[in-house]
Amino acid sequence: MKRTLSIIGLALLSAIVGAVAAVYVVGNKGTEDVQIVETIVERTPSLGAHFTSYEQGNYPDLTYAAENAVKAVVNIEVISEVAVPNGYNPFFEFFGIPQQPGGTRKHQQRSGGSGVIISTDGYIVTNNHVVENSTKLRVKLNDGRTFDARRIGTDPATDVALIKIEGENLPTLAFGSSDALRLGEWVLAIGSPFDLQSTITAGIVSAKARQLDVIPDDFRIESFIQTDAAVNPGNSGGALVNVRGELVGINTVIKSSTGSYIGYSFAVPETIVRKVVDDLKEYGVVQRALLGVSYQYIDQDFIDRMGEQTGIKSVGGAYVASVVEGGAASEAGLRKGDVIISIDGVAIDAPSKLGEQIGKHRPNDKVKISVKRGENVKHFEATLRNKAGKAELLAADAVDVAKVLGGRFVEADSKLCKKLDIRSGIEVVQVNADGLLARARVRAGFVITHINDKAISTIADLNAITDKVRSIDGVYPDGRAASYMVVE
Repeated sequence: MKRTLSIIGLALLSAIVGAVAAVYVVGNKGTEDVQIVETIVERTPSLGAHFTSYEQGNYPDLTYAAENAVKAVVNIEVISEVAVPNGYNPFFEFFGIPQQPGGTRKHQQRSGGSGVIISTDGYIVTNNHVVENSTKLRVKLNDGRTFDARRIGTDPATDVALIKIEGENLPTLAFGSSDALRLGEWVLAIGSPFDLQSTITAGIVSAKARQLDVIPDDFRIESFIQTDAAVNPGNSGGALVNVRGELVGINTVIKSSTGSYIGYSFAVPETIVRKVVDDLKEYGVVQRALLGVSYQYIDQDFIDRMGEQTGIKSVGGAYVASVVEGGAASEAGLRKGDVIISIDGVAIDAPSKLGEQIGKHRPNDKVKISVKRGENVKHFEATLRNKAGKAELLAADAVDVAKVLGGRFVEADSKLCKKLDIRSGIEVVQVNADGLLARARVRAGFVITHINDKAISTIADLNAITDKVRSIDGVYPDGRAASYMVVE
């Protein structure tokens, strides 16, 4: 991919910031004489008018964090193979000239991102969207060494992925605590924006627990750290570190109308990253814990719409809109209309807080839930379940059915069910190019009624399936029934 570098301006800084400066004097053309003169310079700044006296140690110094953390941040080159029509020429397409290619051929696409080494033997955490469509991964270290990498596992719901290179005694970043971050605290973003490896930018924590609804997964867990450290394309998967050089987040999202940095960026917090990485290393699959409720965060909009109906007059907490029968919340005693105000003592004071707190856990973990019911506060202990509704860990070969099918689904409403003369089902509203539905040539509008001869009435029913998909039954909008058998 052709890249153009525009030099906007060049400034010469007169301030000397090093403790030792080296001056290189090169002799006349044709000679190889080089003299190195070392001089000691003063670090204490010259002060202008109305400056307070300089007190070393009383101001944030980011050099320790930068010089250490940068060693463990890598550049990831991603090579993907895509099918393009034979004879395809983008020049003709640009000018609207029809093309009549015959067949397809494989074409390599290259992209890039960043990653963070978290173990001396080569485990690297990055973003799912950096590596998800890769056929080959190439990792370049800060010291210039390059390695081929393999995928260990990915988690689209958090946009976190784990890859591995074969190495020894590699530089690493230790995990810090994203929970301990304070608003206004200094942080560094390290990565490879626009292929400029080992770029370091600084900013402060602008906000925590941001929910943006940008991860393209129906079961996304978002609780981003917002910072004003400059992040651009290529920074994805890189490190967000505190002043101690500890990893507190993985840079993931730029919210911008231009696609480039315009003042804020977002990182997946360490609490989520660490849990996903541990699961992928230990089990080969993310052990997602579910509480078994649907809920709405209580903000002013909620009060304006439903305050009179529910009797809720103050913001904060999660209103329980429904409870899954037989789920963790139901078995613990929660019911529709409850307001969850805290989990394990952490206040639910932002839309993303409930998902983040549950997302830290695995199935069979117990959580303490405080609930406001009317004017009373009640306390419950819930044993979390897996997506199949069981309080046990999933096997490594457990299937993510929604991902395997490759589509987006909604529950069929009563009007559609009556029209198609079915009791219930889930409607396919989008078919992705790389899934089972696309390979079976299932079209959007198809209503799935059974998978593996099990009735599918809700999205929860779909997610409860952990076996390989063997058969799909359903009805098209014109009333035509169809069955698909999966042959491996």
